[in-house]
Amino acid sequence: MPTSVPTATDAPRSSFAIDVPEALLARVRAGERAAFEQIYRRFERPVFNLALRMLGGAHGPDGVEEAADVLQETMLKVFNKIGDFRGAASGGNGDGASPFWGWVRQIAVNETLMRLRGQRRHLHDVALEDDEFAVDTGPLPTAAADAAALNRALARLPAATRSVLWLYHAEGYTHEEIASLMQRTASFSKSQLARGGRRLRELLEPEKAHA
Repeated sequence: MPTSVPTATDAPRSSFAIDVPEALLARVRAGERAAFEQIYRRFERPVFNLALRMLGGAHGPDGVEEAADVLQETMLKVFNKIGDFRGAASGGNGDGASPFWGWVRQIAVNETLMRLRGQRRHLHDVALEDDEFAVDTGPLPTAAADAAALNRALARLPAATRSVLWLYHAEGYTHEEIASLMQRTASFSKSQLARGGRRLRELLEPEKAHA
């Protein structure tokens, strides 16, 4: 039986959810390099990790280099487009304004997906014997707490599936949001989540998958 879709309050807290003082943003808008370096340091790890997981760069230096390229392109766009940002620094003022961290995350996701599209790695999904799917909203396997094991398992999934899993489970995007980002349908996102989640459990917890 399909599980229920989680509510917004069930969404995971993104690693990008970092409060940034308005004063710091003002200094960045004024072109102060030291202020931008503070922004860079705050978001360096979230951007790099997102790119590494979505690109499947767990093996060898090439994956790390790709993620580093996404980081550089993302932060360059943040610096060049900071004047276009019209939201709130933290998004915690209750006025519904988009938080700065959400804006940075959107740029990082778009940069990563653009790289996948350029390499035509986003076109394939997980091929399983049973094409039927149930909405899988359960958490990642407990073994996913091991970052290295998770990276290796994600790297063995097709890019589209890996991207859906990470955006849904780690970043809290909805199926509708993922569909918009990936230029697909919400049903595609749901199917990839179910298929990919099952495959990920097989990779991370093989003894349970075959029990």
